[in-house]
Order: sequence, then C-alpha cells, then structure tokens
Amino acid sequence: MGIAPTLDRTEARPRPGVRTLAGPLSSLGPLVALVVACAYFATQSDRFLTGPNLSLVVQQSMVVGVLAIGQTLVILTAGIDLSNGSIMALGGIVMTKVAVVNGVNPVLASVLGVGVCVAFGALNGALITQIRLPPFIVTLGTLNIAFAITQLYSQAQTVTNVPDSLTYLGNTFQIGQTSITYGTVLMFLLYLGTWFVLRQTAAGRHVYAVGNNPEAARLSGIHTQRLLILVYTIAGLFYGVAALLFVARTGVGDPYAGQTDNLASITAVVLGGTSLFGGRGRIMGTLVGVLIVGVFRNGLQLMGVASVFQVLVTGILVILAVTVDQIALRGQQ
Repeated sequence: MGIAPTLDRTEARPRPGVRTLAGPLSSLGPLVALVVACAYFATQSDRFLTGPNLSLVVQQSMVVGVLAIGQTLVILTAGIDLSNGSIMALGGIVMTKVAVVNGVNPVLASVLGVGVCVAFGALNGALITQIRLPPFIVTLGTLNIAFAITQLYSQAQTVTNVPDSLTYLGNTFQIGQTSITYGTVLMFLLYLGTWFVLRQTAAGRHVYAVGNNPEAARLSGIHTQRLLILVYTIAGLFYGVAALLFVARTGVGDPYAGQTDNLASITAVVLGGTSLFGGRGRIMGTLVGVLIVGVFRNGLQLMGVASVFQVLVTGILVILAVTVDQIALRGQQ
C-alpha cells in the first residue's frame, strides 16, 4: 500500500500540487519552442514553410528520430546509451555487406543487420544488470567495440551498389507537390506504437516506475533486472531499424555513420522534456525534440548561417532544456 503513490507518478498522473509546475514545463515547453522556431524561420525565408522543405526536415531527422525512441526508453529508466550511433553503423554495414558481397537475400540481410543491433542492446542490458556497471561506462565501452568491429568487418570501406530492396524505405510518394518517403511514415508509426505501449500498457508503466524509484518498483513485484534487459534489447531493435533507414536514405553502407548521432539522440530526448534522472517524460515530446533540432538546422541553413553556429545553437538549447528540467524537479520537492 505504501508504494501506490510512486506507481501513480509513473503513469504521468502525479499529485495535483506536483503537476502544476512539472507538467506544463515538460509538456508544453517543447511544443511552444517548436512553434516559435517555425514562426521565426518563416519570417527569414519564404522557402521554409513550403511542403517540400518541411518534408526534407523530416527526412533529415528520421534516422536520429528512430534512434531517439530507443534512447528515450533507456533514459526513462534513468540510464543512458552512448553506443546507439555505433551500433546503428555496425547494423548498416552488416546488412549491406552481407547482401552485396555474400549475395544473401536482401530481406534476410536486413534481418541479420537488425539482429546484430538487438544483440548489442541485450549485451548492454546484461552488463548493466548482471555486473551492475553504470550505463554510461557500459555503453561507452560498447560504443568503441561496435565501432572497431565495424571498421574491421568493412575494412573501413563504404559498401556501394546496394540492392533496391534495402533502399525501399527511401522511396517517395506524392501528396500534392510534396514528396514523402516511406521511411518518415515508418518513423511516425513507431512513435505512435511506442506511445501506446508506454501510455496504455502495464509494461510501459513499469518502465516509468523503474526510472522513478527502482527499489520501490522491485518491492511492488516488478522484475527490474529483466525489465532493464528488455528495455536495452528493444532499444537495440530501434537502432537496427534506424540502420535500415540510414541505408535507405543514403543508398550505401557507411562504416563512419552515426558518430555524432548518439549525442543528437540524447539532445532530442532532453529537448522533448524527458528527465535525465528517469521516470518522467513523454515519447511524443521526443518527437517534438527531434523536429526542433531538424527545424533549427534547416532554418539556419536557409539563412546561410555556418554549420558551426548550428552546433552552437543546439548546445544552448540542450542547456536550456536541462535547466527547465531542474526547475521542474525542484518544484516537485
């Protein structure tokens, strides 16, 4: 009975007095920031609000967007995953090289590539739960392991002449004058599916519970270690899908892909209002965070701003988002 209030908070239904500060800041803040950014860049460039340009923003964001789904699940459990970009690169190299060099059926090659990412996710979860190593250290180690394996297996060479089946998600269909890729549709469907699981299922509520208070979650009957392994494994599945989207978008297997995508995915999660301390956040907020990053990069490019300033602005946004998170957290205490 004494644990019930903790589990209520995991369902995003905190006590009325707590919600007054944390709820609006974490939920409305990212959306307001996105709307303000779009309004500003619309005044700076006539091209910004055109259908083709907005479609381009989403296309450029879809790989990091799918990585950020897995990253959100991990961060909700009060973890962190620095290895997702390298794992994605390894998955992309496996699926393209197996298909091109070894002549394996492209569908089976895709499954193998995604399977490698899932295996790395499970490895992360096992090391964190069984050896009780900090997520930061574990994923920093697997980042380097995945990168090294990618370089060795690919011989640091880009895989080209990828079969059309592997690039299908990069194909487009028309809505009016706007081309939309199947990959972006898949990304939105993955967000909807993840939202449903986190919001409407017991497993989703358990994820929040573990991030909020792992000991209370364990005492309430949740198998916390099993859940953490599952979370990191599912995150690996999303990294595999991101690898497929990267191949579909670029048409190659790039051994140097994803080197900064780990930080980009963390940035999107933080901008979306998910707390780095776990137990609080919304997956749709992460989608908004992904779009914020994409809008800023696209808008600044249209304004002719150097790429170094795009990185600068992104860093400032992250600091502001974490500051808001800290204010919201103090408001709960």
